[in-house]
Amino acid sequence: MSRTIKVLLAEDQSMVREALAALLGLEEDIEVVAQAARGDEVLAAARAHEVDVALLDIEMPGATGIEVTAELQRELPELKVVVLTTFGRPGYLRSAMEAGAAAFLVKDAPAAQLAAAVRKVLAGERVIDPTLAAAALADGANPLTDREREVLRAAADGSTNAELAAALHLSQGTVRNYLSTAIQKLAVRNRAEAVRIAREKGWL
Repeated sequence: MSRTIKVLLAEDQSMVREALAALLGLEEDIEVVAQAARGDEVLAAARAHEVDVALLDIEMPGATGIEVTAELQRELPELKVVVLTTFGRPGYLRSAMEAGAAAFLVKDAPAAQLAAAVRKVLAGERVIDPTLAAAALADGANPLTDREREVLRAAADGSTNAELAAALHLSQGTVRNYLSTAIQKLAVRNRAEAVRIAREKGWL
């Protein structure tokens, strides 16, 4: 009989986490040995329980699933990461893969599909939700630079250029230029639309 696959499950919504843990627990060869409600708890838990596969929600307090994926790949490169999301945003898929995720699935995928993904990534395969993969290809790469994304993220709360400049340690002219370029690249009329579109595509 093959050995049991040790899984860590990180998800901030306890009902969702417990449901996923219960479903995976029905599989003979999979055991959820650790759970985390925050992204910044994952690395320590993964080390303590010597897990094989980490299932990460993409939006968690403490650190996002994408940030945690990059951290795990850096600190525990043998650990396989499966990123789960409620939001089918193509930009998230691209970011997760760039961070080193071995699989990217939407949370409402059937339990059997999730269990199969755990087995496949441990065998060295990549598993990507086909609908998201097609959308990511259609959308193309994120056109925004890191700086443009940083300024757009900061502008999401409606801060003025002066406030953004102070917060980001940039001149007001530089902030204006970054926002203008981002607006042009996204083919929208203003910063609010730029933030909305970038968020919808998972580019922020």
